[in-house]
Amino acid sequence: MRLATWNVNSVKARLPRLLEWLADTAPDIVCLQETKCPAAAFPTAEVAELGYEAAAHGDGRWNGVALLSRVGLSDVTLSFPGEPGFAELDGVGAARPEARAIGATCAGMRVWSLYAPNGRTLDSPHYVYKLDWFAALRDALAPEIAAGPVVACGDYNVAPTDADVWDPALFVGATHVTPAERQALAELRDLGLRDVVPTPMKGPHPYTYWDYRAGMFHQNKGMRIDLVYASEDLAGRVRAAYVDREARKGKGPSDHAPIVVDLDA
Repeated sequence: MRLATWNVNSVKARLPRLLEWLADTAPDIVCLQETKCPAAAFPTAEVAELGYEAAAHGDGRWNGVALLSRVGLSDVTLSFPGEPGFAELDGVGAARPEARAIGATCAGMRVWSLYAPNGRTLDSPHYVYKLDWFAALRDALAPEIAAGPVVACGDYNVAPTDADVWDPALFVGATHVTPAERQALAELRDLGLRDVVPTPMKGPHPYTYWDYRAGMFHQNKGMRIDLVYASEDLAGRVRAAYVDREARKGKGPSDHAPIVVDLDA
């Protein structure tokens, strides 16, 4: 069984690359984030030609998540129970969840594709929203982890340790590295999830994100913010995991690279 997660940074802009990557890498289950695509406009027909069922959650703005599977796709859940929204987004004071989470049952496991809020700055209400979102995610995942195999993949927008950013000193006073954000990840792991750390394809650190600014990727000045959190039963089946850095190269890439995880039967 091969599982993958990838923040594609617009599925329409990246569609030719995505389809080529799917054909070459042949994952059985794929979690996509930042699709920036309404659910009705998701390229379901195109991925179906490669044997994938698809479920998408998106409103066409900067978020959006999707699941692809060629081993079954059932019990689809858009958002998670108790997921908070952000009132400012509607402009009328109404808080509604963004398209940041989609779950489904695939090959007997519960799979979540997650795109955590960025948080922006430490004094922003978006930072409070981010921490609230993680707290609600923990509450939602707890009963599922107790019930059976779960894997929660995606762009968590948090680097778990200082080793997961290229220069920790440059991130002092910024989001993605604060004790509160890292504590939120620790509380998820405390539910019985294990961080499946992939093997890097360059250097000692398995970075998954590199800013588009010139030189950041080639100098490997990146961050590990895309994560695969698997329940103990699934984590014990991991045979190999790697960051597909090649997918970050070439013309018009996403600023994230996929993580590919191979599981024993």
